[in-house]
Amino acid sequence: MQRLDRFLSEAGVASRRELRAIIRAGRVRVNDVPASAPEQKIDETSDRVTLDGEAVGPRGPVVLLLHKPTGYVTSTDDPRDRTVMELLPPQYRGLAPVGRLDKDTSGLLLLTDDGQLAHRLISPRHAVWKIYDAVHEGEAGEADCAAFRAGLTLRDGTVCRPAYLRPLGPGRSLVAVCEGKYHQVRRMLASRGMPVTALRRIAEGGLELGTLPMGMTRELTCGEIRLLETVNFDEAYLEKLVQKIRSML
Repeated sequence: MQRLDRFLSEAGVASRRELRAIIRAGRVRVNDVPASAPEQKIDETSDRVTLDGEAVGPRGPVVLLLHKPTGYVTSTDDPRDRTVMELLPPQYRGLAPVGRLDKDTSGLLLLTDDGQLAHRLISPRHAVWKIYDAVHEGEAGEADCAAFRAGLTLRDGTVCRPAYLRPLGPGRSLVAVCEGKYHQVRRMLASRGMPVTALRRIAEGGLELGTLPMGMTRELTCGEIRLLETVNFDEAYLEKLVQKIRSML
């Protein structure tokens, strides 16, 4: 048994606060009988719930895309810093971040209630590529690109998988990695004498951040979730992103 307002909230109808007014207005019926109160108990496996005559069913897994600003930590709770959870609409605050973007990194961040999907996206074994637009000191050259392709060993002995570096011009590059070691992109560029001054994740798998405004969220469609799990990354796709970024410079 489950509270009616919780059932409707988890189905994505509205926030719990909004649902109180919706239910009291008589717009929700349970087995064709007007719902009596938000706290009314229902059997989600057998009761038929409708809103304005349309059936409401249990919702499948949710994947939310957030354009993360800098200044927020990727955590569900932090006693000292603002967290990305503060940027989410109330109905999504039960989701968990997929991996991490550090406090000073912006861009594409996913949150979901699908633990299996999160594991597939994070695990290096599945090699889901993440692509970053990096502003840095110096200028990347062919020797730097070759070093990324070969797999860098960082100053502390950390061994990185082969990655891609594509210069966009003086002081700016695209970096693609298929793992998520601590501050990896920043450390990789610093190891080549190019300390990062700004970093933004612009793509993951086959999904791109696009024009979603900073600090805003949107749910992914089923088709976009399939794109997200595309692991057949190649250099041709990376070059398309390079050209897209260059056209906006």
